[in-house]
Amino acid sequence: MAPPDAVLGWDEDTTAAAYAAFTRDFPMYGATSRDLARRADLAGSRLVVDLCGGAGATAQAILDLAPPHAQVVSLDNAAAMQRVGRRALTDPRLTWVTAPAEDLPDHVPGQVDAVVCNSAIWKTDVRRVFAAVHRILRPGGRFAFNIGGGFAGVRHRDETNARTGPSLNSLIHQVVARDYGCAPSPTAEGPPTLPLEAVTEYLSAAGMSVLDTEVIAQHGTMAEKKAWLSIPVFARPAGEFTHAQRLDILARAYSLTTPDTPTVTTWLVVVAQRPGERR
Repeated sequence: MAPPDAVLGWDEDTTAAAYAAFTRDFPMYGATSRDLARRADLAGSRLVVDLCGGAGATAQAILDLAPPHAQVVSLDNAAAMQRVGRRALTDPRLTWVTAPAEDLPDHVPGQVDAVVCNSAIWKTDVRRVFAAVHRILRPGGRFAFNIGGGFAGVRHRDETNARTGPSLNSLIHQVVARDYGCAPSPTAEGPPTLPLEAVTEYLSAAGMSVLDTEVIAQHGTMAEKKAWLSIPVFARPAGEFTHAQRLDILARAYSLTTPDTPTVTTWLVVVAQRPGERR
């Protein structure tokens, strides 16, 4: 059972506000959004979908790269995230749609030139979402998305070789054991949630093919990691802790580091395409 003061879940105002603050203050979501929008090849696009668009960081990147006449639909199931986005992003070319990713064809008018999904595809029913994307893409249209390295089962060499000291997550477990008297939760590693082999299979079943893949590294700092773990949906550790307790544990763990300690995050980037000539 969740603790009584839990503020977990994407459709919570506290989460939305914290996520928007993180996106404003740190480069992670902006950088990954620009990377995906570039790979989607938006030149000449008339209609683009920002899938699982949250508060609009990826929509902003799409608007920056798409032609002036292009329309963008940002679809997300969390109304709280979109409320934050609507206040910050008022471009008339952007339409907000509150709906699950799996229901995409029910909410997008006509075929689209590209679909971009940043930091979210593994949270969906992937097979259904791939089929939905295929239904709305024009022939030759691109589908650009990324998968966190842990979910894809990949690590960039920069992450493997980086000498960053203990991770903030490992320090959190140490603090829990030291100050709360709780043994760390077992972290037995199973198979990756969404490896490239599965992605390729699911895309093929949906009628799309992989155009390009790349394992990339995103370089940050411990201060950025701490801010990310302050967002309620990402707060650690799991278990019977209140959010206030998690923030206390995070603060104690962070005090064992220095803000500018480098961190490395791995992403698997995939660009797929619906067969046919692009207009």
